[in-house]
Amino acid sequence: MSVDLDCDPRESPIRPQERTGVLAPDNLTRYHAHWVTPDPAVADVVDQYWHVSWNLGDRSIDQRIIDAPAVTLTVEEGDVPAPLVITGVQARAWRRTIHGHGRVFAVRLRPAGLAVLGALSPQRLANTTLPLTEELDAGLHALMRRVAAHPTPQARTQAADEAIRARLADRPLSEGGLLANRVVDELRSRLHRRTGDSLPAALHVSERTIQRCLRATLGRGPRWVGHRIRLQEVVLALTARPDADLATIAADLGFADQSHLAGAFRAACGMSPSAYRRSLEVLING
Repeated sequence: MSVDLDCDPRESPIRPQERTGVLAPDNLTRYHAHWVTPDPAVADVVDQYWHVSWNLGDRSIDQRIIDAPAVTLTVEEGDVPAPLVITGVQARAWRRTIHGHGRVFAVRLRPAGLAVLGALSPQRLANTTLPLTEELDAGLHALMRRVAAHPTPQARTQAADEAIRARLADRPLSEGGLLANRVVDELRSRLHRRTGDSLPAALHVSERTIQRCLRATLGRGPRWVGHRIRLQEVVLALTARPDADLATIAADLGFADQSHLAGAFRAACGMSPSAYRRSLEVLING
């Protein structure tokens, strides 16, 4: 049975109204950006595939993202830093100037994924974006070269699914990695929840066990990871709810108060939420 790779039911556009952490979400309309859902067999390793392409001529975009607490592997072509790239968990907003033309296919990993696919630690990758070379990590490099050998995002998705399934057969998921996945899922589910069990009680493990599994997979503890997830939601709230005051957004998202939200946002983005909103108005009107 043949498969129509140009009509993949797992694929959907990345829209400005989604929680992406993109600080100028209207930029998403300036290039082709799509999510691709991973095969269920690799869903404990891959959080999301995505791909983008652009042709900006002599223009450029200053792309800044409060990205998810995750390691991301990318195949890149055109006006890009390197053909294969790995990006670690970022403390501040990830930033790149996009110019000319190019294409990127990305594999955003679940916390458990890095240990399955390669030998690098999350601490080695923290706050970095590095060319993925054979010298850096031979296993990851070989896997992403296999993905890059295919010409289309759809074919790359299939190649990534197959390569990761094969790697899982040789290197199964660890209990600590699976627990880290569950912790992140639970933190995402708590974005708008005000009551309920503590994180250790909900997962039936100790606080120390949670700390250990997240630091081994993401290089960060649960408070920081939950904070990063909430900051992504803050970006969405500031852009999608322009008339909502900061105190309301802070209360909705579990910040102690408006000042706490503003300080956290400034630390990640280098500007206050109010200044950020004003910058969006300049982009829209300019």
